[in-house]
Amino acid sequence: MEVQTSKAIQFRQLHRGPGVLILPNVWDVASARIFEDAGFPAIATTSAGIAFSLGYPDGQRIPREEMIARIGRIARAVRVPVTADVEAGYDSSPEDAARTTRELIQLGVVGMNLEDTSGRPDQPLSSLELAVEKIKAARAAAVELRAQIMINASTDVYLLAGGNSDADYSEAARRLVAFRDAGADCVFAPGLTDAATIGRLVKEVVCPLNILAGVGTPSIPELAALGVARVSVGSGPMRATLGLLRRVAEELKTSGTYGAMAGAVHYAEVNKMLARE
Repeated sequence: MEVQTSKAIQFRQLHRGPGVLILPNVWDVASARIFEDAGFPAIATTSAGIAFSLGYPDGQRIPREEMIARIGRIARAVRVPVTADVEAGYDSSPEDAARTTRELIQLGVVGMNLEDTSGRPDQPLSSLELAVEKIKAARAAAVELRAQIMINASTDVYLLAGGNSDADYSEAARRLVAFRDAGADCVFAPGLTDAATIGRLVKEVVCPLNILAGVGTPSIPELAALGVARVSVGSGPMRATLGLLRRVAEELKTSGTYGAMAGAVHYAEVNKMLARE
């Protein structure tokens, strides 16, 4: 618990600058070691990437035990702080969010993403009241254990298809401010890529804002200038890896050559990286 507390304090300080906290998202020990060795001061897990790597679609379809086990394996494998994406807390009640929080803390994890999805196609967002109660339950679970954990509360408003930009902003801001007031340390608006709207939201939430980066998102320096505190990349790196694997497969099948594998990390280097205590 002392190690977890120390890392949690370190992780919290990273949100206070200087500069933007860039959080690469990982899905297994090898990807975690790659980013750690690249010099990132903290790493995050990707729920989608972990689910995909274990043969499940995203959206809380993976059994919680498998997700928690993979997160724990990653946390034990690196020295830097680890924050975990645990979707909507695995199941629907505040008690489930509290249970997940306790399990993460016991694994040494120092942060958690908690989203407001419902899993229902007819009503994809949970009620604001339920989302708030989950955040409060997660915070109470940490207090109960006398531990620190940084809650990054997310709304999926901007991930819903066919939205109205003005209405989306109002609803996203309403939810994120409520999440902040319920005890979230940081708030997250995945799917938001418009620079002007990002800058507006930074001023509205008056707390660290996390933006999901990918092709089409403003660059890290641009996001820093807008006041964004934290940038993550979600399942992007994992899916980019699958894109490379698809190119390898196509080349093997069509021309029987191996050019797509150029630049692969050497076998001995991977072996040494994973043999490290």
